Amino acid sequence: MTGDQQDFFARIKARMPSGWFGSSSPILDALLGGIASAFVTVYAAYQYLLAQTRLQTSTDGWLDLSAADYFGDGGLPRLANETDPAYRTRIKINIIRERGTRAAVTKILTDLTGRAPVIIEPTRPIDTGAYRSGYIGYGVAGAYGSLLLNYQAFIKAYRPSGSGIPYVQGYGTSPGGYATPSRAAYANIGQMTTGVTDAAIYAAIASVLPAATIAWVAISN
Repeated sequence: MTGDQQDFFARIKARMPSGWFGSSSPILDALLGGIASAFVTVYAAYQYLLAQTRLQTSTDGWLDLSAADYFGDGGLPRLANETDPAYRTRIKINIIRERGTRAAVTKILTDLTGRAPVIIEPTRPIDTGAYRSGYIGYGVAGAYGSLLLNYQAFIKAYRPSGSGIPYVQGYGTSPGGYATPSRAAYANIGQMTTGVTDAAIYAAIASVLPAATIAWVAISN
């Protein structure tokens, strides 16, 4: 195979002067094998470096550098425990992502958390409802509106459902017992293995928010 030990050994030995060595040359073969081994290492480094020049094949920290090139330092950080393929997909999505619209905010939060947000624009009748419109009901539908809150919106974003806290049972389950060996523990929401932090949610909204607008954000489970 191109670039492996045998390939480099054969290439080097083919360039040895004919007639200098007999049909069997174990000492020469050992020497050439050592040189071939060094070339294998160099070729592997070359192949790795070549892969980092394209987003489609970039890996490891080079993928993080690609994200920094496209979105600026901290513009699209890798999530906790996020794999290279998942991060690469998220980078490609964000390069061509819609921005500056209400739909853009909904889309980016849905992509990030798997849950669509609730967005209320106080000056938008379809959000707040209006008399005789059929969109308003106290405690049922609609929200308080105000024409004094131009270019502002209230966004209720949701954290991902997550996979809970590893090896810890839920409250009230039989495996947990006070002061006895169990899988119960005092815990907080920050220990859930979602990989999406509140800071990532705020950053996602800020990255697509229209200029000169204000978003009041509440994050809920």
